[in-house]
Amino acid sequence: MQKVLIVKLSSMGDLVQALPAITDAIKARPGLMFDWLVDESFSDIPAWHLSVDEVLSVPFRSWKAESRSALLRGVLDWRRQLKTQRYDAVLDLQGNIKSAVFTRLAQGPRHGYDSASVRERGAQLAYANCHKVDRDLHAVRRMRTLMSQSLQYALPEGPPDFGLAGKVWPQPPVSLPDRAFLVFVPNASWPNKAWLNESWRNLAKVAAESEFDVLLPWGSEAEHKQAQEIAAGLEHVQVLPRLSLTHVASILDMSAGAVCVDTGLAHISAALGKPTVTLYGPTDPALVGAAGTCSAQVAASGYGCIPCYRKLCKVDDYEGPVAQCLASISVQGIWQVLQQKMLESAEVSIKLKSVEKGN
Repeated sequence: MQKVLIVKLSSMGDLVQALPAITDAIKARPGLMFDWLVDESFSDIPAWHLSVDEVLSVPFRSWKAESRSALLRGVLDWRRQLKTQRYDAVLDLQGNIKSAVFTRLAQGPRHGYDSASVRERGAQLAYANCHKVDRDLHAVRRMRTLMSQSLQYALPEGPPDFGLAGKVWPQPPVSLPDRAFLVFVPNASWPNKAWLNESWRNLAKVAAESEFDVLLPWGSEAEHKQAQEIAAGLEHVQVLPRLSLTHVASILDMSAGAVCVDTGLAHISAALGKPTVTLYGPTDPALVGAAGTCSAQVAASGYGCIPCYRKLCKVDDYEGPVAQCLASISVQGIWQVLQQKMLESAEVSIKLKSVEKGN
């Protein structure tokens, strides 16, 4: 049995988008097994794929926040640990300097992007085998391509398979609504990726009219406060307790669908095949948009600065945390897109059941 080490440390959405590359590989090379080196903040995600044997959790962010000496000590400790296992291949799916350092420490033939394809110049120096992959491809396609070139099999032409279909998720430690519910994800890592709280409240009211409850997950105190502000006075809106990523994924899997800003949970929902609508303004969904069989990407329009990739909005005479392009996206427009995706999902489900009965 061949064993491959994937080096992909962060972030949440990027890790989810790496899963189809593993599915491709095991279909082309039955018997392959993977270890995955990941930042401890996101160590739940690699374990979701059945072909990931061991998750090597690195506290990289903790080291970096503490001091340079802590970072150096941590890397040296991992150097000793990585020397204990030799792999048939080591793949850096991230392609920046920090991932390249860990790739260089691992034992086995090292693969990564070439100088024209890598995310951060210089990272390619860590690889014995460099591969050219078009930078203009969507991130999922880029990683699938790198995996196929590194392990030498033909790249599948079909849609990405995240390896999550049929997965049995653990029951989350929270009381969920008796009726169908939606998950709204209003929090983002940048202020400029956020939609107006009032728009979320109005969307929740529209959902209630169609007999859906709404659940709001969060991961930080600032996000918790935002969720409480959105839910205030709305009986059908529930702010969840702080949960692990696996428990949030379980709730997303049980939901009727999700509406998200450009954040990691959008990628999880889309990968699960749930009806998912993701709002984009300052960022471009063409390269990193949430991908899935029932995912819709709603991009703001009407502003020449899109995509600006700014953490704060600056347009005309406005400068501040409210993305003016996102603020222009209508509640009714988002609801219509979500309804369409839910309808498509129901039609697919009916067809699948019909095929199963036919067999």
